[in-house]
Amino acid sequence: MGLFDSVISAVTAQVQQQGGFDQMLNGLLVNNPELGGLGGLAEKFNQAGMGGIIASWIGKGENLPISAEQISSVLGSGTLSNLARQLGIDPEQASGQLAQMLPGLIDQLTPHGTLP
Repeated sequence: MGLFDSVISAVTAQVQQQGGFDQMLNGLLVNNPELGGLGGLAEKFNQAGMGGIIASWIGKGENLPISAEQISSVLGSGTLSNLARQLGIDPEQASGQLAQMLPGLIDQLTPHGTLP
């Protein structure tokens, strides 16, 4: 198991109680062909004009916050709806949970301040 998989496993174990949110994170960052992994997610942020936000999570230093609305804007309604449907929650709940979890998760996935 690689470093990326180890970190995903450790982080998702901490959020098991959130009813499958670990599956959404794994799907979003690892198995989602719509995004292309962490690099693809960073590119989506850049395309949405929010490259500075994800750069703060990747780089060393303080993580900038993100809102559920910004998450929706970055991912698009199709991707967000697909993830929410897989979890059995509505897209608003999914975007809210992502807004809370992604900064810390991406920060942990990039301990050296660069994409793997």
